[in-house]
Amino acid sequence: MKPVLPHAQLDWDDQGRPYSRVFDDVYFSDKSGLEETRYVFLEQNGLRERFAALADGGRLVIGETGFGTGLNFLCAWQLFEQHAVAGARLHFISVEKYPLSQPDLQRALALWPELKPFADQLLAQYVAIHQGFQRMVLDNGRVTLTLLIGDALEQLPQLDAQVDAWFLDGFAPAKNPDMWTAELFAELARLAAPGSTISTFTSTGWVRRLLNAAGFKMKRTPGIGHKWEILRGVFLGWPAETPTPVVAKPWFARPTPLTGERHALVIGAGLAGCATAASLAARGWQVSLLERHDALAQEASGNPQGVLYLKLSAHGTALSQLIVSGFGHTRRLLEHLHRGVDWDDCGVLQLAFNAKEAERQAQLAAAFPEDLLHTLDQQHAQIRAGIALQSGGLFYPEGGWVHPPALCAWQAAHPSIRFLPHHDVLELRRADGQWQAWEGHKLLANAAVVVLAGAAEIKRFDFSSDLPLKRIRGQITRLPQTPASQSLSTVVCAEGYVAPARLGEHTLGASFDFNNDDLTPTTAEHAGNLQMLEEISVDLVARLGAEALRPEALEGRAAFRCTSPDYLPIVGPLSDRQAFADAYIALSKDARQTPDTPCPWLDGLYVNSGHGSRGLITAPLSGELLAAWLDNEPLPLPRAVAEACHPNRFALRRLIRGK
Repeated sequence: MKPVLPHAQLDWDDQGRPYSRVFDDVYFSDKSGLEETRYVFLEQNGLRERFAALADGGRLVIGETGFGTGLNFLCAWQLFEQHAVAGARLHFISVEKYPLSQPDLQRALALWPELKPFADQLLAQYVAIHQGFQRMVLDNGRVTLTLLIGDALEQLPQLDAQVDAWFLDGFAPAKNPDMWTAELFAELARLAAPGSTISTFTSTGWVRRLLNAAGFKMKRTPGIGHKWEILRGVFLGWPAETPTPVVAKPWFARPTPLTGERHALVIGAGLAGCATAASLAARGWQVSLLERHDALAQEASGNPQGVLYLKLSAHGTALSQLIVSGFGHTRRLLEHLHRGVDWDDCGVLQLAFNAKEAERQAQLAAAFPEDLLHTLDQQHAQIRAGIALQSGGLFYPEGGWVHPPALCAWQAAHPSIRFLPHHDVLELRRADGQWQAWEGHKLLANAAVVVLAGAAEIKRFDFSSDLPLKRIRGQITRLPQTPASQSLSTVVCAEGYVAPARLGEHTLGASFDFNNDDLTPTTAEHAGNLQMLEEISVDLVARLGAEALRPEALEGRAAFRCTSPDYLPIVGPLSDRQAFADAYIALSKDARQTPDTPCPWLDGLYVNSGHGSRGLITAPLSGELLAAWLDNEPLPLPRAVAEACHPNRFALRRLIRGK
């Protein structure tokens, strides 16, 4: 099934207001959308008082059905800005089946000039909004918006969160009955925090009865404008007569949040470490970022150009969901960097270099919307790339290349992050509720929380030595730009990739070597990279004068990628290996059992590793995932995807297989 209508189909009335063609309904009241939003959603949920009552480091989570034009979100953000203390945070989660296109959103929000400071920030981050969970970090991390793009009854069951206030705001029940069902209301109840409030513009009797049946105590209250009455309510608790919602298995449950000093050590200052440090710092943590080298991004994250390359599956796997969400998150972060020097959204073309690849691409083109990827025939691929090509391929219009050190530097620049170079942590010890980082006899730093983000090097520590991480050597070749190679206008990939020039140099790569532990660039791999270039485009070889280049004279660099057996990253809290095996030994006899023994966590020890050659796409969102584990926040990914990335998955498989 090709996804239809990735965006809302709108008409505009003579006052410039949007109207949904699909639902034959307005997005907001023709009298006063702002007043209605403030009365129905902000006032009925008591948000002014609740924002004012938040402590430094406190937060409020709002959930919404129907993001629409974002009007409710912007009004809530404005109220939060006016009444909450500087250290408080707002989480806003909203589900939307048909997101507005960027131009339509801009046009709709122009109707509210007083919201412009907030609308401008939203619009600047409103890029790469695709199916699934899409996280936006706004106002320097003070405000987090998580959009769940898709059908509410597909998206909300995947959400792991505790919602303090619900905005029930789909199109009117008569126009869009799917958004007002007992199944949906059961999801709102599952996600509701104790004492959660709820409000909606409708006062329809059956809506009130269904909400009451789900555990909310609803009451009618006077309306505003042409609405006589509206509904508001409070969550009393899960109804006794309905089966209770499934809870997370203990090995995937959340560790008890730590109280006390919010100081974390992050070991490793590449993409994973810098992303983790930035996500924690945005939440008020003091972070010490330890790195054995003399600067950030010295290993695999130090390449001059990395590609935003989406290796997807047509079958909606956990990895595919992670990649679509991670790609969107990274693309939005890049908007803060210098386009053309730090990154370029020139697009990525994956060539259909043989029949099997062409078939795979056809399946992907049928499974994903065109604004994420679409096929190009040979003629159109050549026009797009600016060079002659052997075949057409799959084009990702929002992809491109990134200078990874620039992303690391931007993330590590937060004032709450202290960068400590030449800190080579050789041993971790636990003492008095603190983790200590040692180099021989020298104590380098200590904190209640430590995050291991040093790729395969994390195997040096006893606590993480059994994680199945594998190093794969990769070498890139740097080729000087020529007047003729300037025509290359997009990243082109086959077995390897070549990118348009950055500062006068093209990056070509990267080799895969499982057996070489030496990071000195080799002539053989430069020769192999030139061979890959020939497979990409004989024309580009000629434009670069590459047939005359001697491999032994070429410049490049080698680094280790770090990957896991299932190609998913390893992100989350670590448990005690032996205690885990003892606690869940019953699984070796019957894998269907769920013992209720709490997981023996190593308190405050977390890992963010195993990103393979996809670090640009998976590491930044994994930083958000780790921060959510640590701060007991809404997860930025579907629960099943977070579990698929969890470090405990390997210990679990070993037990079940009886190893």
